[in-house]
Amino acid sequence: MCGFVGFTTVDFDQRTNEAVVRDMADRIVHRGPDDDGYFVTDRIAMGFRRLSIIDLEGSPQPMRNARGTITVTFNGEIYNYRELREELQQLGHSFRTQGDTETIVCGYEQWGTGVFERLRGMFAIAIWDDERGRLVCARDVFGIKPLYYQHDGRRFIYGSEVKAFLAHPRFHKQVNRAMLPQYLCFEYMNDSQTMFENVHKVLPGHFMVFEDGRITQERYYRITYKIDDSKTLDEWAGVVRDAFDESVRAHEVADVEVGSFLSGGIDSSLAAYAMGQHHEEGVKTFSVGYDIGCEEQLEQIARQSEFQIKLDELADSSEFAAWAGLPNYQTRVSAREFLDIVPTEQYHMDEPLGAPSAIPLFFVSKLARQHLKVVQSGEGADELFGGYWIYHDQYEFSKYLRVPRPLRALAGAIAEKLPPFHGRRFLMRGSGGPEKSYQRTSMNYMWDEIPSVLKDYQGPCRPWEWARPHFEDVANQGLDIITQTQYVDMVSYMPYDICLKADKMSMAHSIELRVPFLDKKVLDIALQLPTAARVDDTHSKYALRLAASKLGFQNKVANMPKQPFITPLTVWLQTDLYYDRIKEAFTSEAAHQYFNVDYLVKMLDDHRSANFTTVEGRAKLKMMRIWNIYCFLCWHEVFFGESAKRWEPRTQVA
Repeated sequence: MCGFVGFTTVDFDQRTNEAVVRDMADRIVHRGPDDDGYFVTDRIAMGFRRLSIIDLEGSPQPMRNARGTITVTFNGEIYNYRELREELQQLGHSFRTQGDTETIVCGYEQWGTGVFERLRGMFAIAIWDDERGRLVCARDVFGIKPLYYQHDGRRFIYGSEVKAFLAHPRFHKQVNRAMLPQYLCFEYMNDSQTMFENVHKVLPGHFMVFEDGRITQERYYRITYKIDDSKTLDEWAGVVRDAFDESVRAHEVADVEVGSFLSGGIDSSLAAYAMGQHHEEGVKTFSVGYDIGCEEQLEQIARQSEFQIKLDELADSSEFAAWAGLPNYQTRVSAREFLDIVPTEQYHMDEPLGAPSAIPLFFVSKLARQHLKVVQSGEGADELFGGYWIYHDQYEFSKYLRVPRPLRALAGAIAEKLPPFHGRRFLMRGSGGPEKSYQRTSMNYMWDEIPSVLKDYQGPCRPWEWARPHFEDVANQGLDIITQTQYVDMVSYMPYDICLKADKMSMAHSIELRVPFLDKKVLDIALQLPTAARVDDTHSKYALRLAASKLGFQNKVANMPKQPFITPLTVWLQTDLYYDRIKEAFTSEAAHQYFNVDYLVKMLDDHRSANFTTVEGRAKLKMMRIWNIYCFLCWHEVFFGESAKRWEPRTQVA
């Protein structure tokens, strides 16, 4: 696991370009503290930071071919590199190293951009093709590894993290204000754009070519369902079990020790358990919990049988680790630690992300780094195998969508004009196609709220228009609404939220996070599963849970309901510590620049006064809405406020 940076050398002389690329690489030293390397010519500058995992003493980057015509920087791991190496050797290629990077070098020599579809792994790659004068950038099919770029018409800047761009004296930094409505509705940016104006992400499963001042992009892998109804549910469970076990084994390839995160739920438990079966000496596991406090509020919650919230998973983690015979290391996060780390978290995130689960991931990564460099985790299981509540939600919408669309549109339009009532959001979300019901409105802002939140917003806000291209992309596959929604999650929510925070929070501590569910062979199985093997009236991840049972899992874990990595934020936001800190942010100069401050403060006050003992009281809880805006304001302060001065370029230019 590593990080890289680069740019076309159109602005400065050789010496200055060397200084700039080093400064850029230094900004992401956390991605690779073990080594660095640079390649600078009159056309391209490439920098690299290495975290040594495979071929520890060899495989330096940037890596060049024997003729010096191809130069590669690569972040990630290729799990089938030995098979590809053997194939390339048979085709006449010679290898000087034992690592996976050289497979990409020789693979590009042999197959050109066709090499990317042959790779099994997680990766972001930048290749300078000197003979053709072109830069080729590619990203893995899931978007596990990040890759950003900016092209302003003259220069091209790229890298693993946007913060590295801040070291380039010609980088133009500006807030992409047009993305704020999308951020508030989704919690993340639902396409290639970022909150930095004109900074984009290479899309998952795509490669991009920069040549003669122009950018072209091409999709080399398309997620395509091929449902197979010929197997029983029990047979599918066996297939899933075998595919996942093989993937875990492939993801264990390393010349250093590999551990596992363990949350106590089925996904990370499966990864940890499978690893444990492969290693007699045991596999280290790492878990995070909270020093919650707020006993009075927690007692109120406990008394509400219809409002149960699970705030801590350490007991489940400990119990499972003991049953599986796995060493388990634990850490607890206090309310103050959680709040104090937000600016640092948002700095490492690069893009504002209001997911509270990112912070425990930050702290468990910090714990794991005290023991090793590589861990496996359970990201991706929900998207591939059907674990989120929204799939059940869409199951209900599939019935409502049989009502003629004009009637649903009329009901939604009327509901939108009325004050809140039970069922209002359902009618609004059901007034169009599946793209309109897709928005996770229980957590984020509804479109009718955006004009009240954003300052001088003209609107209208239509978040379904951002989701519609994904639904249109999958529409011709003849799939039900649940499967369509899983597809959209895989191409948007998963890379832009789940994988983003997994990569950034782990790499903040120089930890390589591997995700065996997000594997091409596992995906191939998931794309064949009938809907009933994923989601029905009473089950989620049905085949995966049966696979866990076949592995001998405790019934408690195999059939545990989906538990989001919930934080105690709901109750912490009612304390003076959180209220005062967030109110200060909500009334800051930046808040006045972007938001209707009175609306923010009222929302904060309502949440603080919310009573857990009544339905009306609980309706005032606005944890995710508050946190999303607070995270944006922290991000803004880090990159555009007074704090941003510390990140200005070190290289002085005329």
